[in-house]
Amino acid sequence: MIRPIIHYGFHFIIPLLIAVLVYPKQWKKVYFIFIGAMLIDLDHLFANPIFDPNRCSIGFHFLHSYYAILVYCITLCFTTTRIIGIALLWHIITDQVDCWMI
Repeated sequence: MIRPIIHYGFHFIIPLLIAVLVYPKQWKKVYFIFIGAMLIDLDHLFANPIFDPNRCSIGFHFLHSYYAILVYCITLCFTTTRIIGIALLWHIITDQVDCWMI
């Protein structure tokens, strides 16, 4: 029961705290970007089964691959994409924490 609470708390609550504390003047925009970063979970639609609670997304799904993670890291180098990169990497960190709990 604790695993989903931690997982979804990391996906929804922690990004809100990051947005409010780190970007107080534009927290709504930043939080929306963090929520939008969850679109990378669309790669689950290409898996069979689509959802497996005991499968680690990292390294399995193409938007959770190490190549994709490298691209997300590169986005940190540019001010225009930095918040998107932070959001995408936070999503990956959240999924990695979930993998450790399997």
